[in-house]
Amino acid sequence: MPESLLPAAVAVALVTLAVAAVVAVGVQILRSFRELGTDAERATYRTLHIASMAGQHLRTGLQPAGAAKAARHLSTLLACDAFAILDTQGVIAWDGPGHAYAPELVRLASPSMASGTAAVHRGGFAPLPGSNSSQPDKPEAVLRAVIVAPIYAGSRVVGAVAAMAPAASAGLVRATSEVAGWVATQVELAELDQSRTLLMEAEVKALRAQISPHFIYNSLNAIASFINTDPERARDLVVEFADFTRYSFRRHGEFTTLAEELRSIDSYLLLERARFGERLQISLQIAPEVLSTIVPFLSLQPLVENAVRHGLESKAGVGTIRISARDLGTSAEVTVEDDGVGMDPGKLRRVLAGLSDSDSVGLRNVDVRLRQVYGDAHGLEIDTAPGEGTLITMRVPKSQPLHET
Repeated sequence: MPESLLPAAVAVALVTLAVAAVVAVGVQILRSFRELGTDAERATYRTLHIASMAGQHLRTGLQPAGAAKAARHLSTLLACDAFAILDTQGVIAWDGPGHAYAPELVRLASPSMASGTAAVHRGGFAPLPGSNSSQPDKPEAVLRAVIVAPIYAGSRVVGAVAAMAPAASAGLVRATSEVAGWVATQVELAELDQSRTLLMEAEVKALRAQISPHFIYNSLNAIASFINTDPERARDLVVEFADFTRYSFRRHGEFTTLAEELRSIDSYLLLERARFGERLQISLQIAPEVLSTIVPFLSLQPLVENAVRHGLESKAGVGTIRISARDLGTSAEVTVEDDGVGMDPGKLRRVLAGLSDSDSVGLRNVDVRLRQVYGDAHGLEIDTAPGEGTLITMRVPKSQPLHET
């Protein structure tokens, strides 16, 4: 082959391969689509797929950015000419022609949102000033029917959806109401997530309040005892105290790394050893590969504090706390064990159920937060008995893409 024709031949070959690849992918998609079977099955799949895509954008509730993306999918689902989502303040999303009529839509939707009932407005929108409604492509000429259905969150109306089309068929009216109900479910789920977040924040605040009267008083007394006898150690303890309180009372983030929690616990135990002296022995066995694991903020300190205050403080002689963290593959396991006085299992169950006024509320707090975040299978496992010490086990997933420190 002449050298001048070689580039052309290569180009033709590449184009042929590309076309073949596209055809193969297309055939595979068509084959997968045919595998769904009947028209009804394909329609069901399409509806569920569109709803799933829209739901991803409503995870934070009726927010303009997410609502705008969801509106595009819901408009396709209803096959209407234009679709809008409103909150109690006005239109937050509009897909399709006629966005200039948003103020008019608010006027039409207000009675439905006030009464909590769906309504059909067959008169459409009045022409805008200077508009020629006789032109068939004008929005006011096309959007002759406006169907409004309220969005409920519990017993409250928090917004509405509006489907606009040339005519209001019975099917479109019913479908619009169903879409409003589906959006309402997404809004309630978003509010539930927000409530869970607020509850977690309240639980962390409760832990901070618990730290203040117990630990701070004892730490300051311990530091004061070294001011005259060992000023250098007193200064070191002040630094540890500052590091611990700075971490415990930080204002951002409901999650942290296991490494950060252990660093805070190190400061805590240094301060407690200043008070207990050689009576308090510490054993650590930490696998380096789990140090970056995400854990709820202040989830380990209450476990260690429980071991000190309720396990060893009442024990005569030397007591040991063993803290270990190991890699279980998909999860990290942390254990806090003491050889102290132990606890009655019945009393422990009442504490974890919130039925006791015991000052071991830190255990319940951590247990509740772990279950809220990871599910009931990730609650604290506690083995204890009077005179037998206490072993507390916590397991958390190593992969947590939704949680940030």
